[in-house]
Amino acid sequence: MGVVMFYHLTRSTPEETAAQLLPRALQAGWRAMVRGADPARLRDLDDALWRGPDDHFLPHGLEGGPHDSDQPILLGEGPIRNGASVLMLLDGAPVDPVEAEPLQRVWVLFDGRNEAALNHARGQWKAVVAAGLPAQYWSEESGRWEKKAEK
Repeated sequence: MGVVMFYHLTRSTPEETAAQLLPRALQAGWRAMVRGADPARLRDLDDALWRGPDDHFLPHGLEGGPHDSDQPILLGEGPIRNGASVLMLLDGAPVDPVEAEPLQRVWVLFDGRNEAALNHARGQWKAVVAAGLPAQYWSEESGRWEKKAEK
C-alpha cells in the first residue's frame, strides 16, 4: 500500500507541479495516470507537457487513443487504463480508497486559493484516512514543499 499525498498549491500551477512529480514516477519505473475533471484542462496539460524542454520530455498521451494501455503517462477522466502505479488527481477528480489502496502513490493537487477546492480536498482527506490509507499533506506556503501532516 502506497501513500496518498495532498499538495496544497499556493505558488505553483498544476502543470508546474505535475512536471516536478511525474518524472519521479517514471524514474521509479512506475506508469502514471493523470485524472482530471475538465477535458479542456487535460488538453492544456497535454500541450504544456509537449512544450517542455527536450531534455525533460515526459512521454504521455490523452485518453481515448488506440495506445492508451501503452502510455507511460496517460491523461484522462476515466479509470486507470495503462497499468499505472501512480494516480495524479487534478481539479477535484475522484478517487475511491479501494482504487487507491494498491497504488504506489496518489497525488491530489488542489488550488489553495479556491475555497471549493479546499473543501473538496478536505473531504477526500477524510475519506482516505477513514479507509485506513496513509496520507500526507504537503504545503508550499514557505516557498518550497514541506510535509505539514501525516496520518
